Amino acid sequence: MEFKHVDDKMEFRVSPYQFEPTRSTRGDTDDSGTDSSESSSDDDAELRPVEEWCSCGHCENMPTDRENVCCKQFPLCMEKMEPNTLKCVTHHEAFRVNCLNTDVLELAFYDYLDIHGHIGDEEPVHELYRHIGYRRFVRWIWHRLGKRNRKVLPSCVVNSIRQAFPSQEYCGFKHTRDY
Repeated sequence: MEFKHVDDKMEFRVSPYQFEPTRSTRGDTDDSGTDSSESSSDDDAELRPVEEWCSCGHCENMPTDRENVCCKQFPLCMEKMEPNTLKCVTHHEAFRVNCLNTDVLELAFYDYLDIHGHIGDEEPVHELYRHIGYRRFVRWIWHRLGKRNRKVLPSCVVNSIRQAFPSQEYCGFKHTRDY
């Protein structure tokens, strides 16, 4: 959470995951079996073509290779798709309702305010809805991750939410910092 003085007004910015509890130390792994706290040194390497890593047909290249993951690389996403035999998790009705529907996101935003307090009126609504859309996807797939436990979201999911709630700039995936 950031507060800045701008023209004698206090400005507030949402910081993702700021109030999440810390993860346990039992060696949590992501769905692919790798430690979610590992850092990858291949971020500066040349990006692989989408055809090499996307199986759903709806992914786009992301800024770093670490972010180039498809929904079909996550067993928990596959579980959501199998009963309906969907090509992509973004085609699931629950995804559209919970992560893209502005009425649902507005209600989730009010829950967010109840827990975290009022934010300034200057916060762009698209940024808030995008942030809440990501949080709702994580809740739907992984239920609860906890503070400092991050998952790279599938490219198709990130891009679908970004298309619904566009911005001039995006921050992308970031590992947690030890404070």
